[in-house]
Amino acid sequence: MKILVTGAAGFIGFHTVKHFAEKGNRVVGIDNINNYYDVELKYARLAETGIRKELIKNHQSVKSSVNPNYRFIKADLQDKVFIDKLFANEHFDGICHLAAQAGVRHSIDNPYAYINSNIIGFMNILEACRFYPVKHLLYASSSSVYGMNKKVPYSESDKVDSPVSLYAASKRSNELMAHTYSKLYNIPTTGVRFFTVYGPWGRPDMAPFLFMDSIVNQKPIKVFNYGKLSRDFTYIDDIIEGLSIIIDHAPAGEIPYKIYNIGAGEPVQLLDFITAIESVTGKTAIKRMVEMQPGDVYQTYADTTALEQELHYKPHISIQEGINKLYDWYAAYSNHFQKRRTFN
Repeated sequence: MKILVTGAAGFIGFHTVKHFAEKGNRVVGIDNINNYYDVELKYARLAETGIRKELIKNHQSVKSSVNPNYRFIKADLQDKVFIDKLFANEHFDGICHLAAQAGVRHSIDNPYAYINSNIIGFMNILEACRFYPVKHLLYASSSSVYGMNKKVPYSESDKVDSPVSLYAASKRSNELMAHTYSKLYNIPTTGVRFFTVYGPWGRPDMAPFLFMDSIVNQKPIKVFNYGKLSRDFTYIDDIIEGLSIIIDHAPAGEIPYKIYNIGAGEPVQLLDFITAIESVTGKTAIKRMVEMQPGDVYQTYADTTALEQELHYKPHISIQEGINKLYDWYAAYSNHFQKRRTFN
């Protein structure tokens, strides 16, 4: 299979590229390498996949030095002319669309970044799939679409019309846009609602990395809503295994459209998550209890019944096992982090 992975320098995109290429798929990755967080982390991920920083130029294909199945192109999804040309030349079988402007709190201060990337960028992907057909468009949604829902666990059949951030609204918009294109143009699309993904090479603006780095270095951590939050933390390997299964099962029928939750299905209290990090690091967190932040929700909790029943898959990595793996990676790269504190 020939697969396009957007957001290839991002956390989930990086792991997705590695997995698909190592499985023998021909993979093309694209990313605009924006500066939402330190670009050196993105270049470090690319280097792990055999893409050397000095060879990267806009719209130029760079072959991986470690896997002949992988090529990377620096490009922006908002560039419709380039995206159309890419699809016309490459004849992709599948698309794994992971690129997006991430961050719930960031959307409060930078709303237009979310419209440009998450709406216009996705529109360009849909239009390309319309004119250059693919077997399956798999795209990242988010548990944030559940917004103010009080019923838990969250099920794909729940109402998702009460987002509390522009990020969440943009992800729900993606789902509606995909449904429209599936209906009008018979494009098989599957949206995947991720639940708090964490693991090696994770985003430095998210709690798992921030907490790990701060606790190891005995720096204070902000604990929002005074710790009265819970998240369905999902280890990255569970996410990638799920994507690998889903992309091979394109929806069919009158409207070839599907939505799946991928989450551990076991929400963890924030303070318990911190305790697990303290356990593996042998250090005590310096907590700064703060109030709830705009755009946040109190709890996320995935009902993964649909994924289990239809595709026979359920995430299985426990929170302590996942944190242990995260710490092993962090310890191996700790010298690099000490030199580049901007990862924080």
